[in-house]
Amino acid sequence: MKRSNITRKDLAKAIHEAMGFSQRSAGDLVDTVFASLKQTLLAEELVKLVQFGTFTVKKKSPRMGRNPRTGDSMEIAPRSMISFKPSKILREKLNAN
Repeated sequence: MKRSNITRKDLAKAIHEAMGFSQRSAGDLVDTVFASLKQTLLAEELVKLVQFGTFTVKKKSPRMGRNPRTGDSMEIAPRSMISFKPSKILREKLNAN
């Protein structure tokens, strides 16, 4: 059966096997990378990973919506969303299969 997601533990194991770091060091490395990504996105800055893609924070304006249970109209609050755009190289590899 094919797995549908990859976990932090899977990433740490891949680093351990590929680079020979201890499991603990590889886990710390994964945590540091994600913490850095999170801090950059929280500062609403662009994260560009060459040959992988770009993460950006986009602002969503308030809009009118409907409560699906009651059908009442309501205003959906403004919010921030993270958007990912794959690099040309990654997009080509995905579409080659």
